[in-house]
Amino acid sequence: MYHQTIVKTNAEDVALAAKEWLIETIQESIASRGVCSISLSGGSTPKRLYQLILETSLDELDWSKVVLIWGDERNVPHEHVDSNYRMVREAWLDRIDPSNPKHVPRVVPVQISVAAPERAAAEYELQVRRALDPQDSLAGDFPTIDVILLGLGDDAHTASLFPETDALDETKRMFVANYVPKFAAYRLTMTAPAINSARNVAFLVCGASKRPAMEVVLHGPRHPNEYPAQLIEPKHGRLLWFLDSLASPTP
Repeated sequence: MYHQTIVKTNAEDVALAAKEWLIETIQESIASRGVCSISLSGGSTPKRLYQLILETSLDELDWSKVVLIWGDERNVPHEHVDSNYRMVREAWLDRIDPSNPKHVPRVVPVQISVAAPERAAAEYELQVRRALDPQDSLAGDFPTIDVILLGLGDDAHTASLFPETDALDETKRMFVANYVPKFAAYRLTMTAPAINSARNVAFLVCGASKRPAMEVVLHGPRHPNEYPAQLIEPKHGRLLWFLDSLASPTP
């Protein structure tokens, strides 16, 4: 596993650095495989990244060759204020001029079922597998996603893999409905083995409140049931941490 940490002064510089890296990585993927798949994250820094793509990078590559999926989603309708899909749509997708097909990526949003989150998760896994590989037989191997963007919670959760929740033990499914007791609600999330099958995994982490989580994830004792982000160790891919100076742990 290739590991790199990029520390910038503030959140804006983190978003800019992540954008430059992402565009370069997409270009490499399209050049080598003809397509690039990206799993999106919620959060304020990823939101700024999506805005920067719209503002500065639409003409840098053919976005019609990019497939966007979601790494996790709240179990709420797409119009809900807490929806990650709504955030991405408002920051980026709804503002694209559809008359230029090279600006429009292929989008595979999570179809929510408030009453049946387990079914929604299973259906989304099937949609994602087929979007990435129409011949996917669901035989058990995880598809190789080109880029997975992640955040980090103050409690060291990532995606919707929260401490001491059932999804942390999942080894066969790509996408599951994870019940989170502290919210008394389900979150739909990609699993750690699916994330670890990616070619590139990039965390975007900003703010002083994240520093303790960063310390324990990178340097603390290994207790992934308590600190789920410790589970993220791409088997054959690259792991990057884009941090601002406030979130960066002491060496």
